[in-house]
Amino acid sequence: MSWQSYIDDHLMADIDGCHLVAAAIVGHDGTVWAQSTNFPQLKPEEIIGITTDFETPGTLAPTGLHLGGTKYMVIQGEPGAVIRGKKGAGGVTVKKTGQALIIGIYDEPMTPGQCNMVVEKIGDYLIEMGL
Repeated sequence: MSWQSYIDDHLMADIDGCHLVAAAIVGHDGTVWAQSTNFPQLKPEEIIGITTDFETPGTLAPTGLHLGGTKYMVIQGEPGAVIRGKKGAGGVTVKKTGQALIIGIYDEPMTPGQCNMVVEKIGDYLIEMGL
């Protein structure tokens, strides 16, 4: 299966009548493996901030999680495994695997829980596959 099909067939799939706004699979080095057409252009310092927070949980809390220049307030996650952010009625979930970051951005009517489920399910699958 191609990386793009993980985006198109799984991350951007319809869940109870709603879907993610944008999604991407990005290597730990910041290389984009696959992304939806409307995924924001990531800046190197944003990837560094995310990977640093996975290594030292809590480092993004004071400054926020930034993706493509958009700032999200960091909310509860799973230290070293999942970072969650909120902005207005939407937000973001970032799941870390052995080699990549799975990123999903949502907005209403999708709920935070639905976004978490979609992103973390793919992340858990890739972890099981050794990726």
